[in-house]
Amino acid sequence: MTDTLTLGRWIRDRARATPDRTAIDYLGRTVTYAELDDQSERLAGSWLDRGLEHGDRVATLTGNSPDHVAVFFACAKAGLVLVPLSWRLAAPELAYQFDDAEPALFLVEEDYDGLAAATGHPFEPLRLAAAGDPRPSPVDDRDPLLLVYTSGTTGKPKGAILTHANCFWTNLSFDLTTGVSCDDIVLQLLPQFHCGGWNVMPLLAWWKGATVVLERSFDPTRCLDLIAAKRVTMMMGVPATYLFLAQEDGFATADLSSLRRAVVGGAPMPESLLAAWQARGIQIVQGYGLTEAAPNVLCLPPEDAGRKLGSAGKPYPHVDVALRADATGRLVDGPGAGELVVRGPNVFAGYWNDPAASEAAFADGWLLTGDIAERDEEGFYRIVGRSKDMYISGGENVYPAEVESVLHEHPAVADAAVVGVADERWGESGVAFVVLEAGHDAGEDELLDHCRARLARYKVPRSVRFLSVLPRSGMGKVLKSDLRELERAVQA
Repeated sequence: MTDTLTLGRWIRDRARATPDRTAIDYLGRTVTYAELDDQSERLAGSWLDRGLEHGDRVATLTGNSPDHVAVFFACAKAGLVLVPLSWRLAAPELAYQFDDAEPALFLVEEDYDGLAAATGHPFEPLRLAAAGDPRPSPVDDRDPLLLVYTSGTTGKPKGAILTHANCFWTNLSFDLTTGVSCDDIVLQLLPQFHCGGWNVMPLLAWWKGATVVLERSFDPTRCLDLIAAKRVTMMMGVPATYLFLAQEDGFATADLSSLRRAVVGGAPMPESLLAAWQARGIQIVQGYGLTEAAPNVLCLPPEDAGRKLGSAGKPYPHVDVALRADATGRLVDGPGAGELVVRGPNVFAGYWNDPAASEAAFADGWLLTGDIAERDEEGFYRIVGRSKDMYISGGENVYPAEVESVLHEHPAVADAAVVGVADERWGESGVAFVVLEAGHDAGEDELLDHCRARLARYKVPRSVRFLSVLPRSGMGKVLKSDLRELERAVQA
């Protein structure tokens, strides 16, 4: 049997068992499991009827919606690969990813028609009107299911290939640690262009027969109201999600009595914020993951959330982790620190069309995360830093090389470097240090506008500092530690 772990059968099995149970609650509209199964079945049939073939990519540009969920399961059933593009990106960024993935079909929600048109690529409306005849299509556990773009240190995004098996195992391991039951009400706030928008709660909820309250975007006031009104039992967010909720005037009196589990990922969460939620009776379960691991790697068991405040926890079932010494490449025994490395059936199949990057992502069979972690005597891990240059702003990875490349495109910029610094609102944000060309003049506003036109909003630096020269090592490498110290001095 080749389809033992494939996700298309999840929704078929669930529709057979509980057809009338609500799968999605979306802005007052409900979709049952029977409806979701039928919609995805007919959509898959329509694509096969029009000539799409096994392994073809289906790109989407859409907000969270039930229609997008149907597209996901249609891809799973037809042996197609979903490429969920981010509506936060600028048109040139989207065009690059589109050209790289070469999708056979580009589906766009009406809200993003203008952005899609600016990429210069043809598209069609994302709608479920197409109704082909359901028909079986052979799908293998090892077939790609998701192609999710993640930024790289070179400044160009890479498409991480996640197979059916990757998604199966990461959801199974999540269930064995955190758990979702058929009676749960799951609030989904993460965007569906993220790996976590599928593999951290929603897919598991649909596998188990739970109800997903699907939101298009995050609004803290509405979120608190939904928890109470829908009797939400589980939710997932990035640190900024919980920060904005805690800053709401109504947070202290909001009815959170139904909420049994709140999970955080995407970046380390400040301990003061964890304590603020703990004071409301909610133990936030800290976790750690990355797209290349589909994404679940570490999770803090709920019973340890209080005494191990700030820890990312222990490996999920079926996931192995280790610490790798930076100098020798050897694995560290016992308590210690090093680069966190991962292996297991959740680890991705490689980068799309990039064998060199795929090979470089591994060492001795271990996925290299680029993150530095400490392991204590009990085997708990704490993420302490990043060996790579990347920083995380509002749960989104930002790679300075990409921002620096855009700054260098400005005719007045002779040299540029970007560093991530602490930001009370977003966790981290970027500060650009710029050297101007002789005889050229450009102010901060002009350079930031230049970035806004070419980059997603979260990648745009919060400020620009002008220098006569960037500090460099004897090998010519920019001394970013010196720039961070300079920024700290400015802020002091």
